[in-house]
Amino acid sequence: MKKVIYFSLLSVVIGVLLMGCGSDEVQPRAINEETDKCPVCNMSVMDNQFATQVVMEDGLSHVFDDIGCMYVWLDENPDEEIAATFVRDYNNEEWIQSEDAYYVYNMDVKTPMAYNMISFEDQASADEFIAENAGELIAADALADHDWQMNHEMMEGHGHDHEGDHGHGEMDSDSHTEEGESTH
Repeated sequence: MKKVIYFSLLSVVIGVLLMGCGSDEVQPRAINEETDKCPVCNMSVMDNQFATQVVMEDGLSHVFDDIGCMYVWLDENPDEEIAATFVRDYNNEEWIQSEDAYYVYNMDVKTPMAYNMISFEDQASADEFIAENAGELIAADALADHDWQMNHEMMEGHGHDHEGDHGHGEMDSDSHTEEGESTH
């Protein structure tokens, strides 16, 4: 009887251990609106459909307030060991791995840092948004090559002061250099 109990217990333990082996999937962490700041623009990160996240191999997470900020950071940190990147569905705010999402670029969509890019969990939702609001469908694998420029007209409407553009690309060539230094 002791052998039966022993082997039954051993089977349960092995089963639990084997089930745990497959649960190493990287997950995004919860956003704390009171303390989380975007490492690119230093703005507070709201827990909404614009938030994005990079999870590092060591478990550290970086959260961003705009898809554009995440891609600027990725471009500026090419040697980082990244486990996964996440975006949120524009409609239901659920986390999606960035490579599985569908993206719409629309200059009229107000995103936190005016990169005007939003994400969807399925192509049908992205197509529906485009049909109702216009925009361009962009594949996930094309985002690394996207020209991540802020919509400066929209930023002026937000009342943000982004002199120097926080490394987000070129400024207006009449008054600033690429580094944001005044040319006057």
